[in-house]
Amino acid sequence: MFAIDLDKLVQNLLYDPKEPLLFNSGFFIWFFVVFIITYSLVAQNRNARILTFTIFSLYFFYKACGWFVGLVIISAIVDFFISNAIYGITNRAKKKALLVTSIILNLGLLFYFKYTNFFIQLIGSFSALRLHPLNLLLPVGISFYTFENLSYTVDVYKGHFKPVTRFIDYLYFLSFFPKLMMGPIVRAADFLPQLDKPYYVSKDDFATGFYLIFSGLFKKIVISDFINVNFVGYIFDDPSKHVGLECLLGVYGYALVIYCDFSGYSDMAIGIVRWCGITIPPNFNSPYQSSSITEFWRRWHISLSSWLRDYLYIPLGGSRKGKFRTYLNLFITMLLGGFWHGASWNFVAWGGMHGFALTFEKAKNYVVEKLKYNWTSVLFKIIGVILTFHFVCFCWIFFRASSFADSKALIGQISGNFDGSVWRSLFANYQNVFLVMLLGFALHFIPKETEDKVKGLLAKLPLVAFLLIAFVMVFIFMQVKTAEPVLPIYLQF
Repeated sequence: MFAIDLDKLVQNLLYDPKEPLLFNSGFFIWFFVVFIITYSLVAQNRNARILTFTIFSLYFFYKACGWFVGLVIISAIVDFFISNAIYGITNRAKKKALLVTSIILNLGLLFYFKYTNFFIQLIGSFSALRLHPLNLLLPVGISFYTFENLSYTVDVYKGHFKPVTRFIDYLYFLSFFPKLMMGPIVRAADFLPQLDKPYYVSKDDFATGFYLIFSGLFKKIVISDFINVNFVGYIFDDPSKHVGLECLLGVYGYALVIYCDFSGYSDMAIGIVRWCGITIPPNFNSPYQSSSITEFWRRWHISLSSWLRDYLYIPLGGSRKGKFRTYLNLFITMLLGGFWHGASWNFVAWGGMHGFALTFEKAKNYVVEKLKYNWTSVLFKIIGVILTFHFVCFCWIFFRASSFADSKALIGQISGNFDGSVWRSLFANYQNVFLVMLLGFALHFIPKETEDKVKGLLAKLPLVAFLLIAFVMVFIFMQVKTAEPVLPIYLQF
């Protein structure tokens, strides 16, 4: 009996492609309990703290995607040595050559796994060559840690900070498990200086971490997964089978699904980090409250938006080379930002539409400034929020649909076969889904001041109250959790 139990334990500890380790998986609870206890015991010792976190991070990544964990280690080795070589060389040409080497190696690795089959199909469609797609699996998190590697070496090249001299410190930064698979994309200049701070978690840190972890789980499990499995998935699987009203509500539902899925996971990551005595900036700031596309991208996936601005838009010339170049640079940045999300023309179209909207807004603002017209009234703000939300939703169609044909079919149903008469039967069949959608949007528009008050109240509670709240929340999650785990949307990027 003991041998059978031991064998089962070993099997649970090994990577299972059918059940990758995620924040919302049952195994993660045990992983996190063991981690936080171990980490707390060694946290006052800098070296032991870093080594412990790195070991747990590498195991977490192994449990999430198998031996692709080796790519993280290889990437860390390459960029650690290249960045230190860049810092130690005074010759400008050699420094630039090393930087280019780092960029080629990082983007080359990303290109091979993520875009090889896309370009094989593209070449095949424009030539007589019979090329077959390769049997490639996309390593989890490669898009995120590739961008972190690139920003690190670029910042060292520009002299923004001194690179770490111990490899374990850099491996700790790159493999840091809360943000490894789906971000946020963390800048080394913000993260690494915190290594030398003594470990300390205040009551506010604990309360904020608790709030972010459980609110993130609520977003992911109760809102995103429930809406996705019970409604949105049906609509996007075959839009032509559903009338326009169903399709429109499906799009609204997906707007909540992707926001609650990704921001929920980001919140959990940031909350876990707070419990470890480290601070990472927020990655989302109620993006559907935006009154313009420019504001939307200041609130949506903030770490990616700022990365694209600093390492793509500004190097392209930013706004320094005239109006036309400014608009072109914006459009190119968003086009490539869309392509970063996946090797599909749908993502390119999604990025291109956002790029066009950003350039249009910049041109509009220039005209408004010249005319000295006041667009800041409450009415214009409300109109701006409504228009921005619907434009974003329109773009989400291309982001979510599996092909242009499905996108066209869904838009066609909304515009040509709306049929509002099905509302009663639709509400009867999906009443719980629509109530959860209403709850999701209501929570999204709660003022930040209210969230801060909740965190402040939590900080005053005794430990037994936290345990009771956690028990209640876990009970709720178990009641609504789907039978099969719903993988996070951004896991594929």
